Amino acid sequence: MLRNVLARFFTESFFVHRTVKYSPSIQATSSPFASVRNFTDVKDESQQEFDTSLLEFLVCPLSKKPLRFEVATNELINDELGIAYPIIDGIPNMIPQEARLVQKDSDSPAQE
Repeated sequence: MLRNVLARFFTESFFVHRTVKYSPSIQATSSPFASVRNFTDVKDESQQEFDTSLLEFLVCPLSKKPLRFEVATNELINDELGIAYPIIDGIPNMIPQEARLVQKDSDSPAQE
């Protein structure tokens, strides 16, 4: 049984190799291996800035309340729930599971 499996494997791999080797689309390239772009090698030196005009449209997906943009942490903050949504490469990540909890100041006086 193992002999049949190995014979079939080598026969099929030879057939695939022969088909790929003589394929017209593959012959047009100079290398039999396709180049693959590695996105981890490409680094943006400058981070894209968040467009603050989006604040009039974006709301918290949980409470549907407006969000505040915090420049220092590059996050959209919902003060009511104490949740901060990260902004990655200028794109706000509005997934509630990805948000972090913000510590509310208990020493600050209540606004009236």
